[in-house]
Amino acid sequence: MADILKSIKDELPRLVSDAVFEGANIVLYTENKEFFRGCEEQIKGVVAKVKKRIELRADKGILVSQEDTEKTIRALVPEEAEIINIIFDAQRSVVIIEAKKPGLVIGKQGTILQDVRKSTFWTPVVQRNSAITSKITDKIRSVLYANNTYRRKFLNEIGKKVFTDWNPEKMDMWVRLTYLGSGRQVGRSCLLLHTPKSKILLDCGINPAFAEGQERFPYLDVCEIGDLTSIDAIVLSHAHVDHCGLIPYLYKMGYRGPIYMTAPTRDIAALLTLDFVGVAYKQAAAPLYRPEDISEMVRHSICLEYGEVTDITPDIRITMYNAGHVLGSAQVHVNIGNGLHNFVYGADTKYAKTRLLDPAVNYFPRVETLTIESTYGSRDDVLPPRQEMEDHFLNMVKETVERGGKVILPELGLGHSQETILRVEEAIREGRLPKVPLYIDGMVWDITAIHTAYPDFLSAAVRNQIYQDNNPFTSDVLKRVGGAQERKEVVEGGPCIVIATSGMLVGGASVEYFKQFAGNEKNLIVFGCYQAIGSLGRQVQEGAKEVYVDGEKVIINLQVETIKGFSAHSGRNELLQYISRMVPKPKRVIINHGEVSKSLDLASTLYKQFRVETVVPRNLETIRLK
Repeated sequence: MADILKSIKDELPRLVSDAVFEGANIVLYTENKEFFRGCEEQIKGVVAKVKKRIELRADKGILVSQEDTEKTIRALVPEEAEIINIIFDAQRSVVIIEAKKPGLVIGKQGTILQDVRKSTFWTPVVQRNSAITSKITDKIRSVLYANNTYRRKFLNEIGKKVFTDWNPEKMDMWVRLTYLGSGRQVGRSCLLLHTPKSKILLDCGINPAFAEGQERFPYLDVCEIGDLTSIDAIVLSHAHVDHCGLIPYLYKMGYRGPIYMTAPTRDIAALLTLDFVGVAYKQAAAPLYRPEDISEMVRHSICLEYGEVTDITPDIRITMYNAGHVLGSAQVHVNIGNGLHNFVYGADTKYAKTRLLDPAVNYFPRVETLTIESTYGSRDDVLPPRQEMEDHFLNMVKETVERGGKVILPELGLGHSQETILRVEEAIREGRLPKVPLYIDGMVWDITAIHTAYPDFLSAAVRNQIYQDNNPFTSDVLKRVGGAQERKEVVEGGPCIVIATSGMLVGGASVEYFKQFAGNEKNLIVFGCYQAIGSLGRQVQEGAKEVYVDGEKVIINLQVETIKGFSAHSGRNELLQYISRMVPKPKRVIINHGEVSKSLDLASTLYKQFRVETVVPRNLETIRLK
């Protein structure tokens, strides 16, 4: 396997000028125009022999000039496609075409892309432009395509490591899983998957409920890790800060390996970690890392589609599946040692259809061990019917607006807030709520913009709305709050609904609105997402009549309500159904990401109902999987 590139070049003598890795994929370059235009059968023959994905691109020497290529693209693509940008990745002979309607760029059965490829020799890649202007996606793409000599070299080095010789029969194979965070707690998710050949980090987040102290960060100083350069790869399940918040810090401290995730997760993780830095500056505190470290995270990212199988080390292969939790969230199926052990990192899941997303997948090729969350895992966490809770929620909001009050909905910027936007926008549009402004403040707006760039990851209903130019996220019902002056106008104005981050009232715009709204009994605050122990949101939720915010006493007179049925996490019954209907059934279930009582309760129930081994690890405990 170490000579795989040489073997491929030998199969295609004088036709291939270069052969390199792009992660686990193989890219061939050719100076032969005729071979480039009609190579399908020969490439298929080589793929059949080496059993690896191979892509053929043109050598730089035969590429049509960028200026002429852009003219050709604009001539071939109909104006209705609304091309926004054309970016040339010259080091990889790739041209990225950003458009509002990608289908019109692709053409029927890909005919337009084929014409672009054959006439310019550039390899075209089409990306959907977000329907809402998003500076973060522009910045991310500039990071990916600038200085691409480095990225091409980086991807090639990853491939060399993946394809190093490895023979499981010549070593004592074992698999261990160490909990560096999220053991018997919600927050700072971080697991170390360790074999004789590989060390993989699964997530690396912070605990947002703690402003400082050891409880805030994963245990990265364990002997199993040692030097960060010993980590072969990071796999990120989704972009909530309790799963991704510390990853840029790893790059600050010298890690230069790959991070695997979906494209939406990459964009949103970059946005939320940038916000994390911004909040630190606003609080006159030294941030954990700099924007440059976030750029390093993006530059070392490798994005996967759902269902795409890829090798990440010589003995570990991963596939991502929809987790139903937030945009781009993934459950990670890990095939270890060529079938020696199959492990599913469940991370956070939602096993129910929501307005925004389809339910979590629970069909896998093989599974011996599964990790599952227990955020709502206790007997008391049976979520009520969603429609019943939606009616109750809309009635509360309607009553508040009609009595002249304001509604504050503290939301997680990712997932929960977009679900709420869809719910409230539809209710106002259909007349179930009075037509009052729906204000969006904080990171919610930018994250929503990213949603519009990735409709393929959304539920079928929302996806169809976007394809039919009826995008609910661009409705005129939504009003963006862009700064302190506009926020002041909201506070001093009439009845309204405000969606703002953060969902736990631990920073962000929601805290400012809470301070202004808390004293008026006409107003309403509705908690729809999890409130971590120690957070301001948890204090308010549990009935505090006065709290201190930034040293200032706040008297609480407004109506306080909690709606559990809207959670982006699986409730108790959903977790049990997920296991009950899972194919194949796991032999062992590891319960994490939940308070101690909830984790133990769920473990006991799973064992009694399904006669499956259950484990509830503490942080720093290691479990031998094989």
